[in-house]
Amino acid sequence: MRLYSGSSRQFVDDTTRNQIADKLKSAFFDYYRYNPSPNEINSWRNSLRAMALVVQDAGLLDHGVLLEYQLPLTSKRLDCMLCGQDRRAEENAVIVELKQWERCEPAVGENEVLTWVGGSKREILHPSVQVGQYKMYLEDTHTAFYADQHPVLLNACTYLHNYSYDKTDEIFSRKFEKALGLYPLFTGDDAERLKGHLVSKLERGRGLEVLKRVEESRYRPSKKLMDHVGNIIKGKSEYVLLDEQLIVYDAVLAQAKKGFHDKKKAAILVKGGPGTGKSVIAINLMADLLLKGFNAHYATGSKAFTETLRKIIGARGSVQFKYFNSYSGAERDVVDILIADESHRIRETSHSRFTPRKERTNLPQIEELFKASKVGVFFIDDHQVVRPNEIGSVEYIKAKASEAGATVTEYELEAQFRCNGSDAFVNWVNNTLGVKRTANVIWDQHEEFDFKIFSTPLELEQAIRHKVSEGLTGRVTAGFCWKWSLPNPDGTLKVDVVIGDYQRPWDAKPEAKKLAPGIPKASLWAYDPNGINQIGCVYTAQGFEFDYVGVIWGLDLVYDFDSQAWKGIREKSHDSVVKRSGDRFVDMVKNTYRVLLSRGMKGCYVYFMDKDTERFVKSRIEGSVEGKLEDIVAASEEEAVYSDEKVLPFRRLRHEEVKPFVNCVPLYDLAVAAGQFSKEQSVDEAPEAKEWVELPDAFRPQRGMFVARVVGESMNRRIPNGAWCLFRLHPKGTRQGKVVLVRHREINDTDTGGHYTVKVYDSEKITQAEGTWKHGRIVLKPDTTEPGYMPIELSEKNAEDLQVIAELIAVLG
Repeated sequence: MRLYSGSSRQFVDDTTRNQIADKLKSAFFDYYRYNPSPNEINSWRNSLRAMALVVQDAGLLDHGVLLEYQLPLTSKRLDCMLCGQDRRAEENAVIVELKQWERCEPAVGENEVLTWVGGSKREILHPSVQVGQYKMYLEDTHTAFYADQHPVLLNACTYLHNYSYDKTDEIFSRKFEKALGLYPLFTGDDAERLKGHLVSKLERGRGLEVLKRVEESRYRPSKKLMDHVGNIIKGKSEYVLLDEQLIVYDAVLAQAKKGFHDKKKAAILVKGGPGTGKSVIAINLMADLLLKGFNAHYATGSKAFTETLRKIIGARGSVQFKYFNSYSGAERDVVDILIADESHRIRETSHSRFTPRKERTNLPQIEELFKASKVGVFFIDDHQVVRPNEIGSVEYIKAKASEAGATVTEYELEAQFRCNGSDAFVNWVNNTLGVKRTANVIWDQHEEFDFKIFSTPLELEQAIRHKVSEGLTGRVTAGFCWKWSLPNPDGTLKVDVVIGDYQRPWDAKPEAKKLAPGIPKASLWAYDPNGINQIGCVYTAQGFEFDYVGVIWGLDLVYDFDSQAWKGIREKSHDSVVKRSGDRFVDMVKNTYRVLLSRGMKGCYVYFMDKDTERFVKSRIEGSVEGKLEDIVAASEEEAVYSDEKVLPFRRLRHEEVKPFVNCVPLYDLAVAAGQFSKEQSVDEAPEAKEWVELPDAFRPQRGMFVARVVGESMNRRIPNGAWCLFRLHPKGTRQGKVVLVRHREINDTDTGGHYTVKVYDSEKITQAEGTWKHGRIVLKPDTTEPGYMPIELSEKNAEDLQVIAELIAVLG
């Protein structure tokens, strides 16, 4: 789809006569059946006038022009494409991305800048990065640019016609040097260079022939792209198939290839509970189909899951990973085989509350999926529906497949590959929640899966953090029982999850426009290591797995002993959609906790806000499940394999080797240490260490020393993210200019996720009448190359409550 196609001469004439915006508006209405916004019309008028002047001045009047050309199977439209031949008579096309920007500021992301768009400052892709993605997409998926012996050569650049060149502006920052070199950026006062650039690619004209070739070619991923994605997936060990997974995979692969060659459409359903390997099979299926030359797409209804897969696969391969709502305008059978993972998340329609009313259709989403694909492979678990508008189920898909005239084949996965291979745990969760009857009424603590109940949320979090410090993966999750706020103006997260003294932020809300350094986007919370510093909800956790998961069980689902039944408490839920689910509310919340409890591969730790609910769950457990951090640390020590000393800057000691502060110092989790040290404590009263380490030869152990890991980028000039550091408790003498570990109730550090921070100490002294002095304002300064980190200033009054816990002695490595 494009809104304008024709000769460059006609384009210049239409712009000169001030008709170009009206023609685009008319074409827009003809295609979408509603009018574009006034802002978009004004943007066309201003940007295309500037572009037409360049085309006219360059004498490019024998060329083809495409305006507002929609990239196949996306909602993205490139602004302008000029077609013609270069001096060697080779056919060329140049994408020109047009921007009305005037100024940019630094943004946290590696590919973004901060600029004024749509009435506010927002983080936007750098124009050269954006246009480079358009070029890569077309070269990989549009036959005009890769098929035949002599494909059309594609180039890309950007034109910021309102911009005045300033080499100090963020848009010309060194981190964008590569993108700027590949896809040049031209400012308003640099139009001559833009003209020269275009002439070098399109000098001979004859562009209408090239334009026709572009318009008549079709969407089809190139073999290079399919091989690229397939080989990336095959190179990842976490996608290896085992036992029953491989049996089902072989059957599904054979059926999918057979269905492709049949005249009738085909629907293949793969059923299985949490941890049975549905996604592993789906990803392997995707890889092998691509490598065999099939145009396979991988689609889900989860932004978090899809964005994480795109991050893992990389920018180029991400074009094959879609959402269920990506196929609204797709042509029939445009996809050979559509792999629909988490099909229980298929919705009634593809529109959302953000879809303009005029764009909405009544076509069911499942019918769009059947229309777009020759074969649909649906991976599904009927008991993972957590929103009332998610209507995917085995029976629903089978019924719609029948309506579409498709053959239906079913497979079922039963073996458990998550939860440490424990079918018993998932079956016990299903039985306890009343999701379905199973044989596992009582949980046997002798199972290998590590399930524990903690008395406080802080102890639960500390236990999960300890597992992460050992190199395992882990996250803390919770039921949707607290509001989910947008970030503060500085991009830090508001503390929404509050249980007494325990206060933590949710993961970043998907609509967040700006995030402070160290805070991952919601869609990458499960993937980014800094996700450990926020609480995840079901919408960011579903579809993922971790070694250990922590679950804060809120008050939206409690067990009522009087009625001996589960009871949903709507007023305790902050999920507005689920609250409106009528008599399905209890089932929705049950499914939520079922999903959260089953995210762990090795263990699940739980804290119950409602003690009757905790009592009921404990009544269905054989043996003790009380969780204590010291027991977990001790167990970890007994099981530890001391094989990492070659890469760590210290050696962990066994119990029998430890001589405290003679041959070793304690190793602390910084979050735990900062929360438990106090001004009154002596060194001997510090939190009890469960792990002791031998320092490098350059350091002699002394009382008060300890080792901890510092995470984040706020001090990266002195302390690399994740570095192991040696600290000394309760430093004496001046702290001015020193790197210190401090704690204060008003600190909410974005890197640590708590009330402590590691920063450079700077204070103003106030001399009093009697010759003594006191602290005035205290400033805790970052020392970083990353933008966005701001000094923390404490007033004279607040400075009195600042606790300086320790000073940095050295970065060990």
